[in-house]
Amino acid sequence: MNAIRRINNELKEFHADPPSNCANLEPINNNYLHLKATIIGPHETVYEGGMFNIDIRIPNEYPFKPPLCVFQTKIYHPNINKNGGICLNILKNSEWKATLTLSKVLLSICSLLAEPNINDPLEADIANEHRDRRVLFDETARLWVQEFATPST
Repeated sequence: MNAIRRINNELKEFHADPPSNCANLEPINNNYLHLKATIIGPHETVYEGGMFNIDIRIPNEYPFKPPLCVFQTKIYHPNINKNGGICLNILKNSEWKATLTLSKVLLSICSLLAEPNINDPLEADIANEHRDRRVLFDETARLWVQEFATPST
């Protein structure tokens, strides 16, 4: 299966040179079409200090169709809904390109954390809060990081 071969190569590249703020990318139960990624909240953002798990489902048609990426860690963000769905252009069938890799997807998700797109939100109320009541948004996002995304020591 071409998708599994491609994923295996991408995993080798990921582990040889992990992208910034990407802590882990591993198959779940040795299934290369179902992966778990862990990203670190970007420095100097409200998500700093957080560890966010993302469930990644790879379609059989990969790399010609995008992976389905869902946050497993609760996060307060205008482009990520309460079920963990992510609004990111490159994850849409119409925008996906076969030259993209999982590393590039994870980097794009990290960029989305650093710079939310409030003009294309999944959560309109959170986007409005980000725009109109930024201090409240920042406080709530940090609180969620502490409550849901901070590793216990």
